[in-house]
Amino acid sequence: MSTNDLPADCQFTKDHEWARTEGADLVVGITRFAVEQLGDITLVSLDVKVGAHIDEGKAFGTIESVKTLSDLYAPVSGTITKVNGALNDKPELVNDDCYNAAWMIAITPDSPDAANALLDRAAYAAHCDAQH
Repeated sequence: MSTNDLPADCQFTKDHEWARTEGADLVVGITRFAVEQLGDITLVSLDVKVGAHIDEGKAFGTIESVKTLSDLYAPVSGTITKVNGALNDKPELVNDDCYNAAWMIAITPDSPDAANALLDRAAYAAHCDAQH
């Protein structure tokens, strides 16, 4: 995978989530690599509520495709500030626009520098290449 395939304004996790800083929040979704592995998305279930606290590495929902069901993991610990309810009715947004319209949750991290622990584009691209 080339770093050119990845948005310049995102960090990544080894579980194939992306995180983009927007103000005090990290907006989170899944990467194109994950979408390609999953195939056509048929259901997105976001099992968190605004105001809830979530711990890094804990599941915040599931994503189902024609191939499999996978957990979605929080990239940082913090408070949920937004949940993308549009995915309930239109899970196919994940296939169409995984880095924008199909964001999943927004988190205000417990630590302001929490995103610094995430992978940059080069490290994530190398991680994906190692999985092939």
